Amino acid sequence: MRPVDAHWIDGDWHRGTSGRMLPVIDPSTEQILTEVSCASRSEVDAAVMSARRALGAWRASSLEARAALLLQLAKTLDARSELFAETLAREIGCPLWFSRDFQVPMPIRNLSAMVEALRAIAFEENAGTSVVWREPVGVVAAITPWNAPLHQIVAKVGAAIAAGCTVVVKPSELAPLTARALVEVLKDAGVPDGVVNVVFGDSETGRALVEHSEVDLVSFTGSVAAGRRVAAAAGEGIKQVKLELGGKSAAILLDDADLPAAMAGVLSSCFSNGGQVCVAQTRLIVPVEARSQVEDLCRSLGAGWVVGHPLAPETRVGPLASEAGRGRVERIITESLAQGARAIIGGHGAPQGIDCGYYVRPTVLTDVTTGMEVVREEVFGPVLSLLHYRDLDEAVELANATKFGLSGGIWTSNRVRGADVARRLRTGQVSINGAPQNYATPFGGCGWSGFGRENGRYGIESFLQYKAVHGAGTPPGSPL
Repeated sequence: MRPVDAHWIDGDWHRGTSGRMLPVIDPSTEQILTEVSCASRSEVDAAVMSARRALGAWRASSLEARAALLLQLAKTLDARSELFAETLAREIGCPLWFSRDFQVPMPIRNLSAMVEALRAIAFEENAGTSVVWREPVGVVAAITPWNAPLHQIVAKVGAAIAAGCTVVVKPSELAPLTARALVEVLKDAGVPDGVVNVVFGDSETGRALVEHSEVDLVSFTGSVAAGRRVAAAAGEGIKQVKLELGGKSAAILLDDADLPAAMAGVLSSCFSNGGQVCVAQTRLIVPVEARSQVEDLCRSLGAGWVVGHPLAPETRVGPLASEAGRGRVERIITESLAQGARAIIGGHGAPQGIDCGYYVRPTVLTDVTTGMEVVREEVFGPVLSLLHYRDLDEAVELANATKFGLSGGIWTSNRVRGADVARRLRTGQVSINGAPQNYATPFGGCGWSGFGRENGRYGIESFLQYKAVHGAGTPPGSPL
């Protein structure tokens, strides 16, 4: 496969000149799939300055023109769905079913939600004798992860250009092929030159982008450790920062839950995409009286999560995206078992019959304690921990006993009761009975999950800033 050896700057491909190339590994074979060029500081500078030059015209564009471009992006992306599904399978090990059902449809739906949101935002409003305008913040640096590379780039780029901003994207070096294919979508959809630029590379490239003096806002999705570095570097330049840093989400089974339906939903949340999902429900909080039934359901339903090559139609769980990721998951499982946890399904070691690739066994652990790393930290692998409660207060306390606060779930036959419990959870979103994400609603968290929101009106508004003009408004009831 040809290398990703050029960067998209000012509407054209510019071959990388740094001489730094990184291997991109096929996680199913551990063989080199391709290589990606790391942009130098001069190439980052060229991309940022291209965005700066394009900003004046783009921020003056009409809302109708921006909405039309978003719709064209969705249409062009939809026409290439299968290309992206197969690219994601080869690049990050995502099974075809998950790419087709989630990875590719998510950004398409998000773009449609942005169009509706753009029409609903009040870009100008009166406040007594003043007028308040919402204006684009300027040049945005978007640094995106590998686990949902298409969705994350589109979520940031779509909202930013809807707001009237211009963008420089630095995709993950683990998923450059998806980003390169998306550039062709941007080009064919008619994104004006310089409005969206893409530079490839590692953390060194990302740091050069964050530190650039012409960047006004940094939007980052990734690990807590990397988020700290991004926030510190952006702080030196007094830049606005949006961080989405993952989670350790809990699902609570209430005593009136439909247990088979709930367990199917929780295992899907935890095991899909190999557990490499920031909103994955990886802690299941179970009434003590339902313990045996839940464990039996884990055994029976867990058998359906077949591990295999991501392009195989029967595969439900592919490999993890990297050797480092597999090593971390294996270590946490092994240490948990050594500390007294018991594997209901799965455990450490490669799945049976697999001798290469970054594969792990989908695992459910019981007899865990709140002090264990598997309960406290984001594993980013298909590992579910079972915790037990005696009353609802204890269930809520267990759910909130985390420094993260991104998502959560509640399973109950009474939605009103579920909503009451949802109010008590310290998290950015809650799903009742597996309800799907609504892309018109804000996505983001609190605590170590970061700050800022994406999706719909809330995502667009995060790329806008206020300007108050005093003396330009007319108080209600006053003559013109």
